[in-house]
Amino acid sequence: MLGKELHRLNSNSIIQGYIEGNNFGRLIGMDFEIVSAGIIEYHIQIDEKHLATPIASHGGVVASLMDSTTGISALSLVCEEGFIVSTVELKLNFLAPVSLGDKLIGKSSVLSKGKRLIVTEAEVINQDGKLVAKGMGTFNVYPLKKAGY
Repeated sequence: MLGKELHRLNSNSIIQGYIEGNNFGRLIGMDFEIVSAGIIEYHIQIDEKHLATPIASHGGVVASLMDSTTGISALSLVCEEGFIVSTVELKLNFLAPVSLGDKLIGKSSVLSKGKRLIVTEAEVINQDGKLVAKGMGTFNVYPLKKAGY
């Protein structure tokens, strides 16, 4: 949806546009659910394509999960107003190894929402409830049309 149709977008179509355009998320097998505005759960199962060693996931997979989890948390808060977000800063601590077959859940919520910046926090847990990563994200809020929607 471009140009004159832009103002007709609602939050569902913005989120749907993100899903359809997120080729990277599909490539690595991530999927999410919006629990409520600002609260997200993102999921990925670690397969062979995610490994950096014969048994351990590449840290970039967890970083991607963290960026996506915190970003959708921020996006879900502003999309109804016709805005989108981009990552300004991502902080991440790896706390435990992620292994082949692990099912990861990234959970994020918004800490602070300003006019131009949103700060979120997230954690990534495995199928056993073990905390494997903790992070924060800062996101720039800008008009949807600047993102090419």
